[in-house]
Amino acid sequence: MAPSTIYVDENNNQVAPPAGAQQQAQPAFNYPPVSSGGGEKADLLDKIRPDLIVEVLRHKLQGQELINGVWVEQPYLKDRALTATGANDLANLMLTSSSQNVAISKLKDHEIKLRAHSVAKTAQRMALKNWAEYGITGTDQLFFINEIVLGNSIITLKQPEGGGIRALLKGITTENRTVVESGEKKGFFNMGGRR
Repeated sequence: MAPSTIYVDENNNQVAPPAGAQQQAQPAFNYPPVSSGGGEKADLLDKIRPDLIVEVLRHKLQGQELINGVWVEQPYLKDRALTATGANDLANLMLTSSSQNVAISKLKDHEIKLRAHSVAKTAQRMALKNWAEYGITGTDQLFFINEIVLGNSIITLKQPEGGGIRALLKGITTENRTVVESGEKKGFFNMGGRR
């Protein structure tokens, strides 16, 4: 048997492996094994990727559209697009609230609001200081940046509010047990064994 196999009696007490357990003895009852919870948690965690939207926003800020799996600059968005530097800086800032670590945290409403507004305020300061380098030509772009950064931050930070995703991950538990009958004979009414 695999070294991780634990043998228990009918009372859930751990017991020594029966003789011949190394030869893969066939159990009296052949129940299908239960899948491992660790794999299910890892699969679910792999699907929680709030950073993916940040990459989409980075391209969108540069005036690019996804066409057949390739990001392509759109001429009609050229006057409103940020430079690659500006889009990259803002995307990096949004990653502080759009990560897997944040998604599995346990945040309260006031923490979410404070964090989202702090990220948006920093984005505004960066955009004002670096307006030429970022390709900002009007105040409308400043409002646009604020809405994107604030909106993305609040939505992403609301997902772990109260530890919802964390609780979901904790709730995924499964067991794989092998119950082995001991050689001791027990009567139907005498469950405690021989006296």
